[in-house]
Amino acid sequence: MTLKGQRNETLEVHTRPIQPQAEDTSVIHAPSHEEIRRRAYEVYLERGDLPGNEVDDWLRAERELHKVALFARDWNRVQQRVAPTPKTEIDIRPMETKGRVNQ
Repeated sequence: MTLKGQRNETLEVHTRPIQPQAEDTSVIHAPSHEEIRRRAYEVYLERGDLPGNEVDDWLRAERELHKVALFARDWNRVQQRVAPTPKTEIDIRPMETKGRVNQ
């Protein structure tokens, strides 16, 4: 059965490439276990290789890395908000030409 007045249409799908989204600067990069481990080892070496304070070294490393992550997040926010400086145009026409145009 054929419907009267039925049109044969071709629908086209218009696509655009997906634009990368701006990084969410409100998300704090949590330091990985490996990053904390490395920093804790550095703290241990700074203390003179003395055993007995492993937990304190670990907690200090976590605190330091979280502070760095917070600083980086805030820095990125500031950088996104700073507007580019407008470029100044310099008029290099002779003074007598400038005067005629402004009159």
